[in-house]
Amino acid sequence: MSELTLLLLRIGFLILLWAFVFVVVYSMRADLFGVRVRRMPEPAGEAAAGAAAAGSATAAVPPPAAPAAAASVAPAAANRPSKKGGAATTESVQRIVITSGPKAGLELPLTNEPLTIGRSSESGLVIRDDYTSSHHARLVLWGEQWMIQDLDSTNGTWHDGARVQAPTPVTIGAPIKVGATTFELRK
Repeated sequence: MSELTLLLLRIGFLILLWAFVFVVVYSMRADLFGVRVRRMPEPAGEAAAGAAAAGSATAAVPPPAAPAAAASVAPAAANRPSKKGGAATTESVQRIVITSGPKAGLELPLTNEPLTIGRSSESGLVIRDDYTSSHHARLVLWGEQWMIQDLDSTNGTWHDGARVQAPTPVTIGAPIKVGATTFELRK
């Protein structure tokens, strides 16, 4: 082989090696520090009250519409008997119940604070399994309605058999699947 060919092979191998090092460092940074969490817009009622108090003329932000994919129910979920109620509001639900997974049977009271779900010890509900991201999902109160939001997790968050793409209203008794754990909001 010529000197030029060997030099080009060495340089190519060096570039490939450094690309691998950067990928590993980026992956470790994401695992150690987590991903950035996007803030949800204020509910229309609170935004209007805040605008009136501040004297500003800005319009209230309407709640986002659930995408059509999230509104539809998977065929498997549609065939099972339903024990679901209406929308999960602060008046209709007071607890979160884990129905399957490593912590099956655990019940947590719901407060007005957002509940982060994930493997991280900073999460309000810590689920230690291989299919759950560090900051996997967030259960947040938006006005009077409970919403589930996926935090760009690897394996996704599922509500009533449909993958959560955007903040989605939670239904009473509908299964929410995070990793290998399933839970419901109940009265």
